Amino acid sequence: MRAKPALLSPLSSDKSCFTNRSYGRITIVARGMTGLKPLRWIASSKDDLSAMPREVRRDVGYALYVAQQGDKDADAKVLTGFGGAGVIEVIARHDGDTFRAVYTVRFAGVVYVLHAFQKKAKRGIATPRKEIELIRKHLKLAERDHKQLTAIGEAP
Repeated sequence: MRAKPALLSPLSSDKSCFTNRSYGRITIVARGMTGLKPLRWIASSKDDLSAMPREVRRDVGYALYVAQQGDKDADAKVLTGFGGAGVIEVIARHDGDTFRAVYTVRFAGVVYVLHAFQKKAKRGIATPRKEIELIRKHLKLAERDHKQLTAIGEAP
């Protein structure tokens, strides 16, 4: 596992420039967090990610933070079969197990976390068909949510 860069500078004594962002059980504290895209969790994705090992949550959380900044983490790759580069998969390994989280940046100004799961199939590296179907369903829910936010003027 590669080391993630520190979000807080140990040399800074001025705490007024730090911002807290709470995402349920996850709070990210960082310098200059204005301008980050908000995270929106679809279905049970937040609870599913919360149930994963701490190291996996850290790696996926960092990849989501990078997505909020408008970039793509080195551990993230485009999930094929979704018509473009708008659906991204983060792969994290821990104790011989593989965990995956899928998010989309397809909608302006927001990052939707669509699904988080442990890959259990032992053959191949492909995402199981059952999981792909669930991701498609959650992508439709995200699209519906974004349309509603846009209609009432709350979309970022």
